[in-house]
Amino acid sequence: MVDTIFPGITTNRVETDRLTANVLERPSESATKIVVFVHGNTSSSLFWQPMMLALPDDVRALAVDLRGFGDSETLPVDATRGVRDFSDDVASVIEALDLGAVHVVGWSLGGGVAMQLVLDRPDLVTSLTLVAPVSPYGFGGTGADGSLLTPDAAGTGGGGANPDFIARLARGDRSDEPGSPRAVFRATYVVPGFEAEHEDVWVESMLTTKTGIDNDPGDSTTSDNWPGFAPGSRGVLNTLAPSLFNTTAIVDLESKPPILWIHGAQDAIVGDASFFDLNQLGKAGIIPGWPGDDVAPPQPMIQQTRAVLERYRAAGGAVTELELENCGHSPHLERPDEFRAALLDLIG
Repeated sequence: MVDTIFPGITTNRVETDRLTANVLERPSESATKIVVFVHGNTSSSLFWQPMMLALPDDVRALAVDLRGFGDSETLPVDATRGVRDFSDDVASVIEALDLGAVHVVGWSLGGGVAMQLVLDRPDLVTSLTLVAPVSPYGFGGTGADGSLLTPDAAGTGGGGANPDFIARLARGDRSDEPGSPRAVFRATYVVPGFEAEHEDVWVESMLTTKTGIDNDPGDSTTSDNWPGFAPGSRGVLNTLAPSLFNTTAIVDLESKPPILWIHGAQDAIVGDASFFDLNQLGKAGIIPGWPGDDVAPPQPMIQQTRAVLERYRAAGGAVTELELENCGHSPHLERPDEFRAALLDLIG
């Protein structure tokens, strides 16, 4: 049995008016700053432990398990609200712990949650660190300007999940077989060849993901547009469908917290040629019948995020971008020194 909690980290069950949340903490008796970490899809707060422990004593570090992940309560995810089920849960934890305004760090899906949180509860956010975040226009199905390629956002949402991978999560596959969570971690969470010191812990974290229609991946609907399905209304992947998720309104916030955007140059999940984008898979010939770049181009995720953050800066917000070479989807694991330095520079 793998011991998943690192020495120096405590676990707490936090009762809020929305859910019972599991929260990891690196306590500090001399803290002057509070950082709240939000994990991504198919993971949990466990992934944040090395970074939490690496922060100085004047930082109180907490990491929240989202509903249906880690040891938080498993509740259905209403994707018609985008990621608001998640961001409202995080807000409820911040309030239940009486933390006040905090520095929020969000990874991948958690980056979308963090952006939604600052939109709905700007009073709770002092700064925003986006780590390999989903595009502000959602995941898949949009052109460079963020507009929908089809009215029903075909090819995005719950129907895009690999059913074999979901089945492996459900049965707790700890092998290194092709398609296993461990193999997916090695191939896509980090740059190929990166050797993770705590890989067994990261696999255990991935395996906490609750699967099904109401959680991961969610449901789908049929579509007359390629590749034949469109988002449903339930579950994790649908929360990021571009017809249900859009956080570009951060540009219009009256009070703009400073933003740090950290991403790997070799990110296989969030990139301008992501192999988790069905249109990219079609273009590569992996999914047959792709109708071509004129109809179904891959989503330029990095271009979109950079454009929105440039508008945020032009509207008076402070933005720092840190793109890391030889780094994949997990800068906090792969390049922890640079990550820590950038985060500490942001929070002061």
